[in-house]
Amino acid sequence: MLFNSLQFLYFFVIVIILYFLLPHKFRWIHLLLASSYFYMVFFPVYILILGFTIIIDYFAGLYLEKLQGKNRKIFLVISLIANIGVLAVFKYYNFLNQNLSDFLSIFGHHSPLPILSILLPIGLSFHTFQAMSYTIEVYRNNVKAEKNFGIYALYVMFFPQLVAGPIERPQNLLPQLHQRHHFDFEEFKCGLMQMAFGFFKKVVIADRLAMVVDDVYGHVDTQNGSTMLVAAFFYAFQIYCDFSGYSDIAIGAARIMGIKLMINFNVPYFSKSIAEFWKRWHISLSTWFKDYLYISLGGNRVSVPRWLINLFLVFLISGLWHGANWTFVIWGALHGSYMLFAIAKNKLNTYLKIPAIKGGVGKILQISTTFFLVCFAWIFFRATNFSHAMQIINKIAHISLKDNLSFILNSTEMWFCIILILILLLKERFYLKIQTRNTTTFFIVIALVIFSSYLFGIFNNKQFIYFQF
Repeated sequence: MLFNSLQFLYFFVIVIILYFLLPHKFRWIHLLLASSYFYMVFFPVYILILGFTIIIDYFAGLYLEKLQGKNRKIFLVISLIANIGVLAVFKYYNFLNQNLSDFLSIFGHHSPLPILSILLPIGLSFHTFQAMSYTIEVYRNNVKAEKNFGIYALYVMFFPQLVAGPIERPQNLLPQLHQRHHFDFEEFKCGLMQMAFGFFKKVVIADRLAMVVDDVYGHVDTQNGSTMLVAAFFYAFQIYCDFSGYSDIAIGAARIMGIKLMINFNVPYFSKSIAEFWKRWHISLSTWFKDYLYISLGGNRVSVPRWLINLFLVFLISGLWHGANWTFVIWGALHGSYMLFAIAKNKLNTYLKIPAIKGGVGKILQISTTFFLVCFAWIFFRATNFSHAMQIINKIAHISLKDNLSFILNSTEMWFCIILILILLLKERFYLKIQTRNTTTFFIVIALVIFSSYLFGIFNNKQFIYFQF
């Protein structure tokens, strides 16, 4: 069920009304049934996959808390194998099999393994990572095992963040599922406002930019360098508004019910370095990799060469997490390379005593450089394959003054997109937040946001980009 659909609107209104009408002891049942229905709308049979991992992780958690010594690790391994195994089969099997076949073809052979005709369960990477965080935290004795099977199932399946995050930690979400939540009008207003702006970012900005981006990326052969550059620039804001818009709707929906989810974005395109960018972009995923992979590998508590390998490896795996395609691996490798280069540059500057550029000029230069590097990496993220990405980069690298700019200069749609991006940047640069305390102001602003979304939105029920992950 898509957030940008009338079906979700009807669903959400009914769920919220029943949620606050029902006694506290029945609310988790109501939310679990609603979450199951929400997920089954996409592809009903795949709820069995969710059920499989939920059952294994639930009992693994109980035994992890009960047992001592080496036996505990056995149940952690069982849980991780179950979750990673599901990912491997549905998301990476065909990718690995195809690469094996390509390698064997060099020697005149082909992979003996069959190609599986299966659909990727929606949001698979998100809820498997959330499930893994639970068993890891129980193993580390940071959280008690959840005794109520239904509450644990709801922790994995909570519908606002089920298919695209934020990827929650058990310490934050599980206690809130037990708490009694009363209707709070102020929280209701804040949550509804956040949902409205998230919806605006999706249907007005992201989906409008998508029309330009999809057209250009879909006809690379006929495009010139200027149009490819504009499309690459637009895609950076398309994916941001698409994904952060989803997160806003998810966080706002949960907030209406009195449940607080973690912040997932914090004005990432104003970052002054790639390291800062990853503290602001998809925060729930970047902290997941830090907490459960980077630290497990030794983090920065090892030798310098090993530390740099750990850092690069995390970004490489992060790229693969996003999709079973070499373009995603390259995207992750690029960000890993950016990080290693920044570390080497800082050490060299310190050794040579080169002062940093300070003041407004230095800040603008840092933000611009970081944004350029991020945009360059997005080309591989968006491209269909490696050759497609290289073709785009080659066209951008050979921009000519003779390029036909009518696509840009004579298009009202293009200028409207640019205005929307400027409005977004101004709002985020000055951290403009709409105050909801004044009820009259709240109703005026939310009415304007909804009306603007209706007037300028693209209502083609376009799926959120991160649903594919």
